[in-house]
Amino acid sequence: MDFIPHTSDEIAEMIKAIGLKKPEDLFKDIPEGVRFPEIKFPDSLSEPEILQKMADIAALNRPAVKMNSFLGAGSYDHTIPSVIDEILARTEFYTAYTPYQPEMSQGILQAIFEYQSMISALTCLPVSNASLYDGASATAEAAGMCLSHMRNKRKILVSEGLHPNYKKVLDTYYKGNHAEIITIPLNNGHTDMNAASDLIDTETACLILQQPNFFGCLEPVEQAGEIANKAGIMYVSVVNPISLGILTPPGEYGAHIAVGEGQSLGSRMNFGGPGLGFMACTKKLMRKIPGRVVGMSQDINMKRGFVLTLQAREQHIRREKATSNICSNQALNALAAAVYLAFMGKEGIKKVAELCLTQAHVLADMLTNTGGFSLKYTTPFFHEFVLKNPVNAEELNRKLLEYGIIGGLPLGKFFPGMENESLLCVTETKTAKAINELISAMERIITGENVN
Repeated sequence: MDFIPHTSDEIAEMIKAIGLKKPEDLFKDIPEGVRFPEIKFPDSLSEPEILQKMADIAALNRPAVKMNSFLGAGSYDHTIPSVIDEILARTEFYTAYTPYQPEMSQGILQAIFEYQSMISALTCLPVSNASLYDGASATAEAAGMCLSHMRNKRKILVSEGLHPNYKKVLDTYYKGNHAEIITIPLNNGHTDMNAASDLIDTETACLILQQPNFFGCLEPVEQAGEIANKAGIMYVSVVNPISLGILTPPGEYGAHIAVGEGQSLGSRMNFGGPGLGFMACTKKLMRKIPGRVVGMSQDINMKRGFVLTLQAREQHIRREKATSNICSNQALNALAAAVYLAFMGKEGIKKVAELCLTQAHVLADMLTNTGGFSLKYTTPFFHEFVLKNPVNAEELNRKLLEYGIIGGLPLGKFFPGMENESLLCVTETKTAKAINELISAMERIITGENVN
């Protein structure tokens, strides 16, 4: 079916007006073979046949939630309370658009306000925005806030323990921005704070640490806060929100900005997305925050209402005054996070964090007790740890799949020389049975036994 609205006569008239003989002449600069390729479509199918074919293709997927998965590295398998889907499926939320008109959008505005309030409470920082795309872009945006606040200072100090994908996004953001990104080395899995202190100079704008870091290790965040404060630079903490159920929140150790990936707060992994970037900061940085902020106000009848208080992107203000070009927020995922946090409460988040911590250490101890595996670092960790394998990590994972198990992340993909090392993750979803199945399978693989 042709969707071009013009008649043949109209097309001929337009082509003649620009001095050509036929429409194909418009594409004469495109090489032969690429220009107007012959596309062979398969024969048509009936609706039942199409549905069956799509079902067969979908069946080739092996979702992590249907398997015994120990893969983390930024996307985590947590329990999703049923109440979340019930709330998200309501049409006023599921189809909600950007709430530009507050008189028509009080429901979604209040939901976002509650989300912001909870993120502020979780991080112990007074201001939160209405969410960003994901943890990686939130980290890059935080660096931009620091550069803007520190005026002419252009150096960004980044721990080697920052997620490598976050580091790539950071590099992309500031490649043409005359900013210099300097990596701080690790010492036994956590940031070498002596090296960090030595790298700070008069051109340094900020220090970025991840807590827990990419390798699961706990960072000396209090010491980092002291160093940043003494040097007069900004301090950005990239945090796992679930870990804040038991770890010190960023606002209490001197972080000026807290960012992170909020997928673990009520959103499924969904083969990698969508995610949710959260951000909180001090009041001093409020007008530097990207995206938008929902605030609570009163109408002329003194009734409570919610409005978009700050909108700091170029669509709303003069381009040179804009803090970012972020145009959307992850409102549905932010709502999921708000429902999750409200449902779980302080004690629920603490319990989940404790289970993650305990189960991860149980697995680490049991694996090292087998004699075939060892931990790379002795630094305390949360729910991820680096395991040294006697075989190649990718090959180990291929064999684990035969047992219906998804192994840890092969670190050789990101770090040359770590081909035999895996990043394993344990959440509250991992039962004793699941952990025992992994250990049994790994022991069989390294001893050369075949799958039963």
